[in-house]
Amino acid sequence: MSITDRVLLNNHLRHEGLTTVSHDWTMVKAGSLVEKQTLVTIDADATVEDACEVLLKNGITSAPVYDNSKKMYVGMFDYGDLMTYILLLLKKMDVALEDQSMEMRDLIQRTSRSQNVPVKLASDLSGKDPFCTVLEETRLGAVVHDFGTGIHRVAVMDAGGNMKGILSQSSTLDYLMRHLSEYPQLQPVMQKSLQQCGLSNGRVLSVNGDEKVLDALISMSTNSVSSLAVLDDQGVLLGNISMTDIKHIMKNLRTSWLWITCFQLVCKIRLSQGVESGEDQYPVLDVNAKSTFGYTLSKLQATKAHRMWVVNDSGCAVGVVSLTDVFRVLSGLIDTDD
Repeated sequence: MSITDRVLLNNHLRHEGLTTVSHDWTMVKAGSLVEKQTLVTIDADATVEDACEVLLKNGITSAPVYDNSKKMYVGMFDYGDLMTYILLLLKKMDVALEDQSMEMRDLIQRTSRSQNVPVKLASDLSGKDPFCTVLEETRLGAVVHDFGTGIHRVAVMDAGGNMKGILSQSSTLDYLMRHLSEYPQLQPVMQKSLQQCGLSNGRVLSVNGDEKVLDALISMSTNSVSSLAVLDDQGVLLGNISMTDIKHIMKNLRTSWLWITCFQLVCKIRLSQGVESGEDQYPVLDVNAKSTFGYTLSKLQATKAHRMWVVNDSGCAVGVVSLTDVFRVLSGLIDTDD
């Protein structure tokens, strides 16, 4: 950044009553990003079904689980855990005995007896998003580095051990995009193409549109991913199916949807979203290799998606850009600056 740019930035900061240090996006404190957040928690003794209802009611994808008897948080519950729970319930997932925790063994026994399962047994069940914490004083640069390693969210705690909020990859991306004009140091990378950023050839994990939704969930669990591209026989992108789509199945207990095809689910979701929004629209979750990094981030922000599929001129999926990929690129900028 030029001296002139720094002078302009510092003048802007003084006008807003901020310090010059806080203008460096990597130095922003994690706590400031969750100041206005209303923390939603789930009681550890609530059933998995009730916990799912909490996520649905609040329009969130995860929530911390609090055990009143222990006076502590015992984990997180998200749609990945729900997906694993459903697969165990339907006996579509085998876990070696030596890999089963005490909680998982208890859960399996309860499901086999058709007993209610408390959510504390299902929290962090997928094993993909462990309960991670940071202090509210932690710098955003450190959190971004963690996100670039595959961590999807962190609980922000104060010095007394109280949780202030949940900072996720999505909410952090939203913050950076809303404040992009304040961080000129991010502008150069925003103008680069996905190809220039090395993001145009990610491995595409997919299902055919004719495959059953349940098979897609099994594939997501087996491959430890949160979504799959839905393709036709020619490899053309038809849509996207993700573990958060389970909310459409759990809403009104539409369990029969597990046995419809993936393309049918995509169509049903499009229809329901069109009815709810009053528009015949469905977010297009694709970009191409020449799309800029900034354009891709804008689409991720607008659609609240966790990944964009890279398609060629024929509409065939040839790559994928996940939020983890995005934060890996941003983390590289920090390393470069250092």
